Amino acid sequence: MRVPSTQFGSGRPEAATAEKAGQRREQRGWYFYDWAVSVYSSSVLTVFLGPYLTTVAKAAADAEGFVHPLGIPVRAGSFFAYAVSASLLLSVLAMPAAGALADRTGRKKPLLGGCAYTGAAATTAMFFLGGDRYLLGGALLIIANVSFVVAMMLYNSYLPQIADPDERDAVSSRGWAFGYTASALTLIADLALYAGHDAVGISAGTAARICLATAGLWWGAFALIPLRRLRDRPAAGGTRGTAGDVAPGQGWRQLRATLRDVRRRPLTLSFLLAYLVYNDGIQTVITQASVFGSEELGLDQTTLIVSTLLVQVVAAAGALLMGRLARTYGAHRTVLGSLVAWTLTIATAYFLPTRTPEWFFVLAGTIGLVLGGSQALSRSLFSHLIPRGKEAEYFSAYAMSDRGVSWLGPLVFGVAYQVTGSYRDAIVSLVAFFAIGFVLLARVPMRRAIAAAGNPVPDRI
Repeated sequence: MRVPSTQFGSGRPEAATAEKAGQRREQRGWYFYDWAVSVYSSSVLTVFLGPYLTTVAKAAADAEGFVHPLGIPVRAGSFFAYAVSASLLLSVLAMPAAGALADRTGRKKPLLGGCAYTGAAATTAMFFLGGDRYLLGGALLIIANVSFVVAMMLYNSYLPQIADPDERDAVSSRGWAFGYTASALTLIADLALYAGHDAVGISAGTAARICLATAGLWWGAFALIPLRRLRDRPAAGGTRGTAGDVAPGQGWRQLRATLRDVRRRPLTLSFLLAYLVYNDGIQTVITQASVFGSEELGLDQTTLIVSTLLVQVVAAAGALLMGRLARTYGAHRTVLGSLVAWTLTIATAYFLPTRTPEWFFVLAGTIGLVLGGSQALSRSLFSHLIPRGKEAEYFSAYAMSDRGVSWLGPLVFGVAYQVTGSYRDAIVSLVAFFAIGFVLLARVPMRRAIAAAGNPVPDRI
């Protein structure tokens, strides 16, 4: 919590001015963590790692196309999806513990730095994923993704501390803008390297591994800026504890307390359940689209990079467009409309012809139009359903649903491919997440839900 200037022993204007300047400095540092980490999400998870790790797993597969991690037969084409699912399950275990440690000790920045550099190191080590080292790839993916998810939770929790209530929307938006910009710039560089790998005398696989490793180096290098500018605050009660002050299981007890409170507000819970379902579909599309494009449609890595770059650019415009639609029709109806668009888009993906990049670009552009807006408006809707004074704990549950509980979609995707051997069947299985999410969200009476949370009901919702 930001300490009021009167607690410094004076209410002098110069003290308030100095405090505001310090707050602005922290905000600028905070933006740069999004700049640092968004490259992992776009270049590693979305573009390169899925197709490359699938290729490595296939190189290690037996005659029937299976690999055997821990003695379990797994179709090589499902290995990446299963690894993503495992990393998100582990994130569910890690986030409450990290949250309790940060709250009790007041030492959030060292935790953020530890997670950031663990993730950056694991990502940089992906350069060594040659030959048939699929187990190394799976282990590095799990370490990097758990670190990424926990670090993002800690990063987001800084927002109420560095921004006053009336400026949080603007500060948060600038952070997203920094992330989109960094993703676009690095994807352009990745495209240049990958498309021109012959000219510089390296193989396509080596180019992919360089792109993976440089994402880790980028993450680690630019994480220095927020870690220099952000500062720790005393823990609750004005003290600064140590890790030993946190009782085992404290994170889970806090999470259970929050969930019990949410259960007393069934309409808020109904919205959160709907979001859990359709957001799981969104996160799975983000992580598995490149595997679908490369393995099922026969598209090369250059096409996948360009399509991801297209998503980054269109997503910003799509968020603005959906924001305008929300002002006219209400955010609830606009999100429902976006889920219809998601359902139709993913269903259409089943019928895409192979080796036709132009149709994959159309698919990417359509996803970009609904991607940013559906997530931004969902967060806005949820903010109306939180009782005053409980914003932090409710948004921690929301953050877990956003990242930590998005494991079912990759699991369904992997099982569908495991059973059918078809990525078309795997991708179309995700339609259920958007269709069920639409039904659940449509059943939430938003005006009654907002009133039940004790908040004023907007004219248009």
